[in-house]
Amino acid sequence: MAAPEIRTVTVTRYVTPLREGGSLPAIAEADDGFLYVLKFRGAGQGVKALVAEIIGAELARRLGLKVPELVFANLDAAFGRTEPDEEIQDLLKASAGTNLALHYLTGTISFDPVVTKTDPLLASAIVWLDALIMNVDRTARNTNMLMWKKELWLIDHGAALYFHHAWTDPVLQAQKPFPQISQHVLLPYAEQLVEVSTRLKMLLTEEAVSAVVDAVPDDFLSWGDGLTADELRQGYKDFINTRVKNADRFVKEATDAR
Repeated sequence: MAAPEIRTVTVTRYVTPLREGGSLPAIAEADDGFLYVLKFRGAGQGVKALVAEIIGAELARRLGLKVPELVFANLDAAFGRTEPDEEIQDLLKASAGTNLALHYLTGTISFDPVVTKTDPLLASAIVWLDALIMNVDRTARNTNMLMWKKELWLIDHGAALYFHHAWTDPVLQAQKPFPQISQHVLLPYAEQLVEVSTRLKMLLTEEAVSAVVDAVPDDFLSWGDGLTADELRQGYKDFINTRVKNADRFVKEATDAR
């Protein structure tokens, strides 16, 4: 199974910062003429957040969930020299090279569960995904979901897979509970967790998981403290495959939390 095809673009214009994000993502224009939400390798959690973004978004896509297109975004070392904001200028300097960006969906509105009724099947699939990758960042305070053309789109998976911030034993970490699922904004609507679990597990075969993780470039896996990029990739695969095999555990945990 082939890895997702992620295009590469070059950033040509910094449009505006998105200051609601703690890592100061920005809207930027690329050489293909499109606008993107640019996520910087030099921000807070660095490339680990970009790794989580790739894996989380592409797993979501494998499950049939809607996610904006991801691209690798090249940022020239000279980019941002004329930026008057020193904080932003420092961020741009620290992010020279390959970054990650999501296609900017013009005209979106933030998802509000009070305003928009969510289909229980869709809510269950999203909760299942976030339990799988231990995504702590889909709460009522920050839903990280958008409504675009009357459809629900997922964004921002950078806080998922948080085990990699203190890398020890991925298989052991995968078997730990995930109590934060109780704070998931869609959990009250996730009435079909058991039903969707069987179908979603079938979609995330070991081959499918390998294909997704293999999309992470070596450039984002240079922090291994003695581990090679391939060894880190294998760790991510082991973590996700272990979670999939033990999905009944996190499904029960989420169901109990409901």
